[in-house]
Amino acid sequence: MRIVLVSEVFARNMGYLENLLPKYLARLGAAVDVVASALPADYRRDRQGETYRDFQPAASSGSIVMLEGFRLHVLGHERRFGHVRLLGLARKLAELRPDIVQIMTPIGWIAIEAVCNRLRFGYRLFSGCHYHASVFPLAQKPPAFLDWDRWRCFFERGLQGRVLSWATEKYYAISPDCAEVARRFFGVPRSKIEISALGVDTEVFHPVRSAADAMSRTNLRVRLGFQKDEIVCVYSGRFTADKNPLLLARAIAELVAHGEPYRGLFIGNGAQAAEIAACHGCVSIPFMPMHELGAFYRGADLGVWPTQESMSMLDALACGIPLVANDTMKARERVEGCGLEYRLLDLRDLMRALRRLRPAGLRAQLGAEGARRMREEYRWEGIAARRMADYAVALAAGSRAHDEAAALARASMLAGSPSPIPKDEFLEAAGTLPKRNLSEAQ
Repeated sequence: MRIVLVSEVFARNMGYLENLLPKYLARLGAAVDVVASALPADYRRDRQGETYRDFQPAASSGSIVMLEGFRLHVLGHERRFGHVRLLGLARKLAELRPDIVQIMTPIGWIAIEAVCNRLRFGYRLFSGCHYHASVFPLAQKPPAFLDWDRWRCFFERGLQGRVLSWATEKYYAISPDCAEVARRFFGVPRSKIEISALGVDTEVFHPVRSAADAMSRTNLRVRLGFQKDEIVCVYSGRFTADKNPLLLARAIAELVAHGEPYRGLFIGNGAQAAEIAACHGCVSIPFMPMHELGAFYRGADLGVWPTQESMSMLDALACGIPLVANDTMKARERVEGCGLEYRLLDLRDLMRALRRLRPAGLRAQLGAEGARRMREEYRWEGIAARRMADYAVALAAGSRAHDEAAALARASMLAGSPSPIPKDEFLEAAGTLPKRNLSEAQ
């Protein structure tokens, strides 16, 4: 099976779906290619590309790179009407001749071209729904018939999504709220949506499970200046207002000022970097490749993401540390039974949640449940296997449809022939009788 995953961006050294799903599909025996632009991961928010500039290697258009079992093809791009268009996508698909194309969004130039080229090349098309309600403002507003923004969304997104959905087999929503956004605002039919959470690479992200892991944790804490009995709260990602790690840094500084044993570890970069570094009790280090992050989560005691959801939450849980997240987060399965909530943007309530997790026994209990859940329900191996099964079903259905169309065409031709036709041959050709060589055909 040849699979092509098409994405606006490909963030080298990070743990996004476009990095890890291809890796595990390839391990299952598929021939996998990823096609993307050279845009940085955060291009929509950071037009200057400063957040990831020192972390992600620049990619050149036209390059082909072999990664973990799959090939990355980098195409040129342009932006039209707020969406990225990959230049030469049709030529690349003609070259690769995929059986399956997986895209990441139900609308935009990539979705439009994927549908148009499906008609040319005959592949089966799958899509994704990755917009959380927390990053989609309309989803946070009460419904109103005379809301101009909703009507504009309907004409700009909803109609487009409805039209494109006829050629799409299935849409994978990474959480229930993403599914709701896709249905309400992107025109995706409910019947074609399947919840398929993002996964965890458990080869990298796992709890302390050996003497070597324990020694690595101790050495890392010493190197960063953390004492054995201090409770280290880790955040990784962008240091920006929408993620707001500064709120955590201020909570840590308040707790330290009261003589409590809390420390903050911040991994990343962004506009809040200087203010975070100035908060007492906080250590800030730059972005690092995904395969190095597991050791830092294992070196911490709590994972805290104050505002928006992050894939890093899953990675931290897999390393056996509990989460603290805000009470408006829709992906509640990430914190229920393995962490605590606090009132969004409420500094005092965040401090309350951190204090509640001071007992080591409670942290161990919640952390063990989170690690179990990630290991059993969120491993990329299992997600990739389910995707492969869906792809195989779609290909088999397409093959049957092709066979039936050919049979009907042959039946029509035979029916118009002047020579006598044996009844069984006519009925077989028309699909009324089973084909004698059906097993060979499939």
